[in-house]
Amino acid sequence: MEKLEKNTVCLWYDGDAEEAARFYAETFPDSSVGAVYRAPGDYPAGKEGDVLTVWFTVMGIPCLGLNGGPEFKHNEAFSFQVATADQEERDRYWNAIVGNGGEESMCGWCKDKWGVSWQITPIALTDAIADPDPAAAKRAFEAMMTMQKIDVATIKAARRG
Repeated sequence: MEKLEKNTVCLWYDGDAEEAARFYAETFPDSSVGAVYRAPGDYPAGKEGDVLTVWFTVMGIPCLGLNGGPEFKHNEAFSFQVATADQEERDRYWNAIVGNGGEESMCGWCKDKWGVSWQITPIALTDAIADPDPAAAKRAFEAMMTMQKIDVATIKAARRG
């Protein structure tokens, strides 16, 4: 059995927790798939022998994928926020998620094909919005509000005025 962490994120899937975990492990650094457990008997969302749970890590965060069935869906109330150093890193993650059946949203948010929300956030954006000059922060914020995938150069230009 995987080491039970004091606090683990449990994500509900409709039969494809292992596929999601493997995608995250291939896409993000410090990510891996651990133990895969099969159901010892039939259950409402599956049969004996089906994958029931998958232990995995996403960028150092311990997670448990539960194949609980179609009853519950992911929504934006939970998201992984990934801080990126530059446009290249930001684009790599965004394109991996959206290009693998995901969908774009606004202000740097996107969803993967399983419905899990991701904020792919350049550090330059976080710094700009926290600028001690309220006018610079506002310009950067207003620029962000028009974007789906964040453009670092545009954010930096807006911050400078």
